[in-house]
Amino acid sequence: MYDLIVIGAGWAGFSAAEYASQKGFKAALIDRDLLGGTCLNYGCIPTKTILNTTKLFSQFKKSGKFGINCSQIDIDLIRLNQRVKEINSQLRSGLEFRLKSRKIDFFKSPAELINPNQVKIEGSVLEAKYILIATGSRPIELPKIKFDGTKIISSTEALELSNVPGKLLIIGGGVIGCEFAEIFSSLGSQVEVVELTPGLLPGIDREVAKKLEIILKKKGVKISLNTDAATLDFGAYDKILLCIGRAPHSDCLGSVEVKKERNRILVNEYLQTSIPNIYSAGDCTGGYLLAHIASYEGRLAVKNMFGADKEKTDYRAVPSAIFTNPEIAVVGLSEEDARNNFGEIIIKKFDFRSLGMSYVLDEVEGFVKIIADKDENLLGASIIGPKASELIHVLTLALKTQMKLAQVRDTIFAHPTISEAISDALTH
Repeated sequence: MYDLIVIGAGWAGFSAAEYASQKGFKAALIDRDLLGGTCLNYGCIPTKTILNTTKLFSQFKKSGKFGINCSQIDIDLIRLNQRVKEINSQLRSGLEFRLKSRKIDFFKSPAELINPNQVKIEGSVLEAKYILIATGSRPIELPKIKFDGTKIISSTEALELSNVPGKLLIIGGGVIGCEFAEIFSSLGSQVEVVELTPGLLPGIDREVAKKLEIILKKKGVKISLNTDAATLDFGAYDKILLCIGRAPHSDCLGSVEVKKERNRILVNEYLQTSIPNIYSAGDCTGGYLLAHIASYEGRLAVKNMFGADKEKTDYRAVPSAIFTNPEIAVVGLSEEDARNNFGEIIIKKFDFRSLGMSYVLDEVEGFVKIIADKDENLLGASIIGPKASELIHVLTLALKTQMKLAQVRDTIFAHPTISEAISDALTH
């Protein structure tokens, strides 16, 4: 008899099982696939590993500007894919060690709920006081455009290509589409991004998204907005990468009637499902499709299962990053959302072309934009530029702790650094 059974070993499930064990509860973790889920094995870590290489490749190509002579450089895609596998394997080994040290039982098996306290796996039935469903998400297909794993591929197959496609069509100009446009244009593909809406990165600050569009076009990426991919001649492309989003994955429920909306498992603000002792966290709830939110929700669900006082989810300060070159990072409200919600707002902006460290790194594209209400209460921030994925945490902490602009402005930032752009945005 376990205190907790977790179905799904991605960041939500792993974090929940580990946190339960830390608090003295006996936990079991189940997954039909690899430990670490989509993020570690098919998403965040592999793509960022490759993006780091393509960024280094871009820097090497302009090495003469830094006084370095590099006569000939290229990318060995087979070696790069090997590095991705090595990193994944090393990180999984770390997770396995943590499970063993915490005495968490891991079962690599399909799982199905029998009743609110029992889970069927291959060869046995497990029983627990509480169950957490953290089964993640899967790539979405279109009714007339289906994955075939060869010509029409998902992001998973795109990460395993051994040859760079000559002409690549990317359907979907969201986060995944833009990151793969960065990857394959850097590798030498002729890339076209097709997006049904009027702009790239729906939901991201419009000025930031437009800036990325301009930068990608400078790199030779063709971008077709307001365009239905079904109208194109797929025969003109070597590969077609379909990345229009991800759908919740929740096929473990069996005959147990947990309330769903389509495939999304419905939870309340405590992450509790319609069955009191069953909770759910991560992508399968259809909320933020972010690994760090999944991890937060996994831990919070465990707190609410075993704690005397339940704690509501709090999404007021959720950072997210896009690892294009330059990077993009956001937290809180965009300019458009702030105007819609508050009317009169304050916008503070600073261009990286005015920052000393940007010239040292030769990364001058982009800007910091900070949004506040008329009383100088911080509402959100959007950054496109060098180290954006790291810079955003300064403003995430400020938003979380409800700091006013003056408190951030009066903080001393070291010189010369990229983070000075935050201070300069507020003092200019």
